[in-house]
Amino acid sequence: QAQLVESGGGWVQPGGSLRLSCVASGVDIRPLTMAWFRQAPGKEREFVAGTSKSGGIPYYADRVQGRFAVSRDNARNIVYLQMNNLKPEDTAVYFCGQGNPGFNIRPQKDYEFHNWGQGTQVTVSS
Repeated sequence: QAQLVESGGGWVQPGGSLRLSCVASGVDIRPLTMAWFRQAPGKEREFVAGTSKSGGIPYYADRVQGRFAVSRDNARNIVYLQMNNLKPEDTAVYFCGQGNPGFNIRPQKDYEFHNWGQGTQVTVSS
């Protein structure tokens, strides 16, 4: 079965950067929309960034626009999330998800994805 494994999280000071990786096994991500979500304590899971199956075009939540960049290496079956100028409110567990079959090219709801990984913790503090 398909598996997604996130890595790259950790602690960073405000203004710092991290790069998260989502490694897919048992599935070819090339025809799939992939996305990053995050969940902070006491809050529901929220959309962060996605990479469309239609040429890997990225799209973002307003809160991270201009600071985060999602990309993919289809040959290596990896999706990345480059996070720059991190803020304390970015602190959360970050999850990678595989898009459900369909024709929506910009899915942003958690129920539009499946095969979630375990998540990787990102902590932004002084």
